[in-house]
Amino acid sequence: MSDTATLSESTMEFSLSENQKMIAEMIRRFGDEHIRPKMMEWDETQKFPVECFKKLGELGLMGVLVPAEYGGAGFGYLEYVTVVSELAKIDGSIGLSVAAHNSLCTGHILQFGNEEQKKKYLPKLATAEWIGAWGLTEVNTGSDAGGMLTTAVKDGDHYVLNGSKNFITHGVSGNVAVVIARTGKKGDSHGMSSFIIEKGTKGFSGGRKENKLGMRASETTELIFDNCRVHKSQMMGKEGEGFVQSLKVLDGGRISIASLGLGIAKGALDAAVKYSKERQQFGKPISHFQGIAFKLADMATQIEAAELLTFQAAYMKQKGEKVTKISSMAKYYTSEVACNVANEAVQIFGGYGYTKDFPVEKYYRDAKLCTIGEGTSEIQKLVISREILK
Repeated sequence: MSDTATLSESTMEFSLSENQKMIAEMIRRFGDEHIRPKMMEWDETQKFPVECFKKLGELGLMGVLVPAEYGGAGFGYLEYVTVVSELAKIDGSIGLSVAAHNSLCTGHILQFGNEEQKKKYLPKLATAEWIGAWGLTEVNTGSDAGGMLTTAVKDGDHYVLNGSKNFITHGVSGNVAVVIARTGKKGDSHGMSSFIIEKGTKGFSGGRKENKLGMRASETTELIFDNCRVHKSQMMGKEGEGFVQSLKVLDGGRISIASLGLGIAKGALDAAVKYSKERQQFGKPISHFQGIAFKLADMATQIEAAELLTFQAAYMKQKGEKVTKISSMAKYYTSEVACNVANEAVQIFGGYGYTKDFPVEKYYRDAKLCTIGEGTSEIQKLVISREILK
């Protein structure tokens, strides 16, 4: 079993669908030509390769879930997991940015935008004519998003936004951002609203770029609002619905991070298996030693379980079922597996694993983000336990 594809009522079928096979092969070819030759340069310089994402947009991979009527690929969550995981096998940074663009900014508009907003923004986002950002997190309100300080005060037909967001993917390079701001009392889950804000809007700017451990080619910055006036037509849904919308968006976003961790783990395992067959010690490949072979067995087993959990979450999401618990489980387990597998891969490479001449040190650095982004592992356990104890 390599990927979970379809589940029927009478049998469980785990083979890849034709769409998934096509997507996987397309990404492998694209990665060999457009990502692998430059990814370490992007990593070292922290360059956000906009041109790469434009090319991915031409392939339909920046609007995977967007219906064809809005210029998207019109695929489902099973194909989406394949897209993110296959990209992350090559470069976690590219997988992360594709995931954030698809599931957060584009996904929020797709789920909660009105018809006029969808027609205006989805075609640009689905083709990567525009890159999207999504702003919820603030300096002092990471897991405690309900305590956000960024405000949106109504002034006639406009809202005036003041405050800042941080750890925002594509905060500088993005052409449009979905932003959640407080329109009511602090801490009130119905006191926040979501807005679509275009780059160039007066009072709206990108701020400091983070210097990160991993995922360095995926841009992470601040968003700053200084008396930023946004017309009421840019609000999604009704006033006060923004936080509830965000929680639903994050349910899908956690499947994205699970997919990201899955791809990173697979990439690290592939590299470790290849190296263990080539590296000779005491007259034979190190894969012949039980200490190495058992590591590979554990890594492969963990990946298999993580893959099943991730595709189960995707399958349930595609059917329209509630995925709060299962998406948190997939995100939590798969991100921890990614860290463990990448760590073991470095160990198998030995001293070479600690150098940038070999691929596993990058998987090792990139994997850690999966246990933090879109809710830490600890927050996932909180969500899972609350769902279990209801």
